[in-house]
Formats: sequence, C-alpha cells, structure tokens
Amino acid sequence: MRVLGRLLLSALALVLAVPAGGVALALALALDPAAQAWLAGGALAGLDAALSDLAAGMASETMLILIAGLAQALSLLLVAPPVLVALVGEVLGLRAVSWYAGTCGLLTAALPWLARGAARPGGADRLAAEGHLTAILFLTGAAAGLVYWLVAGRSAGPDPDETRAPA
Repeated sequence: MRVLGRLLLSALALVLAVPAGGVALALALALDPAAQAWLAGGALAGLDAALSDLAAGMASETMLILIAGLAQALSLLLVAPPVLVALVGEVLGLRAVSWYAGTCGLLTAALPWLARGAARPGGADRLAAEGHLTAILFLTGAAAGLVYWLVAGRSAGPDPDETRAPA
C-alpha cells in the first residue's frame, strides 16, 4: 500500500514541479536583460523567416513543425530532469533538498551542453550569453526540484519508524 501511495504522491509532485520550472524559466527570461536581448534577436529572426515563408507561399505546416520542435525542446528541459531526479531519489530513498533541487538544476543546465557535444567557438559575448542561459536553466531546474522535494521528496525512502528494531 505504501508503494501505491508513493507513486501517487510522486505523480502529484511532478505535476506541480514541471509547471513551477516553466514559471521559473519564464520569469528568469523576462527579468534578465541579456536573455531579453537574446530573445528579441531570436524572435525577430524567427518572425522574419516565418513571414518570408508565408509570402513565398509556403504552407502553414512549417509553423506547426516549428511549434512541435519548440514543444519538444521545452519538454526535454522541463520534464526530463525532474522525472529522472525523482526516480533516482525515490529508488535510493534520498530526502535531501540538495539532491532534488541541486541535481535537477545541474541536469537542466547541462542538457544543452550535452546535446551540443562541445562549446561553440566564439568571443566573450557568446560566452557571456551562454553563461546567462546556463544560470537561467539551473534556476529553472532547481525550482522544479525544490517543488518536488516540498511535495514528495521530504518523505522519500523508508519510514524511520518502520526501520527501527522493536525494543
């Protein structure tokens, strides 16, 4: 019965942790000036490409493909790290907030670097922008991990009352 309760509590915690990470990501991107400049440049380039495709008579399927790609990237950043950290934490019975928030933050921040394989060549401006993005992704993962810990991580592992030997 305890296993079923843990599964339900973990599912609820993940349902709350993923949107918390999304909110943290949106807030960090909205409040960081470097991220605002990066987003504005990317959004203008994307809008220009989309308008030129529409003017050339391209089908709207390209927009759907673009939206699907964005959804896939967001799910990789917002869903995969909390699920993986929660799974390992529950199996090992870890209760530390540093495990859930710290590891989830590190994993979320490392995903773009792992997907890319290596650092891109570039100047100090590119390195600073990537540093900002890495910090934003760390905060995103840490927020999701913290919410998971608050809901389910504090009670992970065996119950201390059950593991004591009878006197």
